[in-house]
Amino acid sequence: MAYEDQPKIIHKLLNVPDIHRVEVYEEHGGYSALRKTLESMSPDDVLNEVKTSGLRGRGGAGFPTGMKWSFMPKPLNPKYLVCNADESEPGTFSNRDILTMHPHILIEGFIISCFAIGCNHGYIYLRGEFFKGFEVMRRAIAEAKARGYLGKNILGSGFDCEITLHTGAGAYICGEETALLSSLEGDRGQPRLKPPFPAVAGLYAKPTSVNNVETLANVPFIIGEGAAAFRQWGTDKSPGMKIFSVSGHVNKPGNYELPLGTPVREVIEIAGGMRGGKAIKGFFPGGSSTPMLTPDYLDTPMDFESITAAGSLLGTAALIVFDEDTDIVAVTHRLLQFYKHESCGKCTPCREGNDWLVRILGRLDKSRGKEGDADLLVDMASQIAGRSFCPLGDAAATPVLSGIKRFRDDFENRITNPDEPAIFIPTVEAGHH
Repeated sequence: MAYEDQPKIIHKLLNVPDIHRVEVYEEHGGYSALRKTLESMSPDDVLNEVKTSGLRGRGGAGFPTGMKWSFMPKPLNPKYLVCNADESEPGTFSNRDILTMHPHILIEGFIISCFAIGCNHGYIYLRGEFFKGFEVMRRAIAEAKARGYLGKNILGSGFDCEITLHTGAGAYICGEETALLSSLEGDRGQPRLKPPFPAVAGLYAKPTSVNNVETLANVPFIIGEGAAAFRQWGTDKSPGMKIFSVSGHVNKPGNYELPLGTPVREVIEIAGGMRGGKAIKGFFPGGSSTPMLTPDYLDTPMDFESITAAGSLLGTAALIVFDEDTDIVAVTHRLLQFYKHESCGKCTPCREGNDWLVRILGRLDKSRGKEGDADLLVDMASQIAGRSFCPLGDAAATPVLSGIKRFRDDFENRITNPDEPAIFIPTVEAGHH
């Protein structure tokens, strides 16, 4: 079956002309799930339906959404729902189509989710550079409010809900939920110590649920069609569909909504296969912060459990594919430059360690490697992974550790000064303090 003819949830109406306009969305059944929620369901009904569906967070961690909502204490008010739309991971762009082409499915899911957790005010935190997404979402929120889907006494139900659209300043670290909350409050975007977790003390020290764009966009289908309909796709532990962001050396890079558990090989074939008919050298299964895998794992199902068993992580299901001519040293060096730049500087392992990794990788990238450089990189990356304040340190160490584990020859082939010691004293660059 051609990809265009396969069933979809979020992407089902993606290519309908003007689906970003509220009246077109309504013509195709939009906001009917919200009406059903407010007319015939209690907050617990919605919560239990989402729990039964098995919906897991689509932002990377894969935590069960219904369980996350259930952590919110019922008696306390106010509560907040925050949509994490700060999509910044290299290779990850699944939220982009929703925000720019299909905004009302997110807004509908957001309002239903607010109802489920007893929240009357939510925030959509959008990446600062994403100007188009901001304009589309701003207009869509205004349209929803004019139609009576937002504001006081929504559809005569007595339920009130407001959405505030907030833009960050383009910091990758704000994709980490507590750093995002700090940024929302007007502070520097730096992660907070957990516990307390956001469900206990989040935004303004109030109970807060932080959910990804794609996660919330699945809610209207679950409420409208039922948990069983959602579970007809995917696996028992990873049910439903997932938007796979495919990039790299494929003929048709882009977003593809497919059932969880679709093998890696099949996802690549749907994306047009390898560019130029070249062989696959390796791939990141879930974005640049997930361990690289080799062609031996092409038949691995793309679900949370199978990818973990293969030694990597599904993450955001951002499949980055590279062909046989790819230089893994250059790939790793480029990624570490990104992570070094995006480190917030709060903790020493990430702040200092990434700088050293970039220096050594830069030397290897110029074919000026020294004997022991690969082992030195592994040792240094191992001092960052698991020892940083937040997952950014782990994300930075991962390409180094998995790159050397899977493609060590690429690093060893860059050793041109075998007699010089690997340890070196970095020089202070002009103007750098």
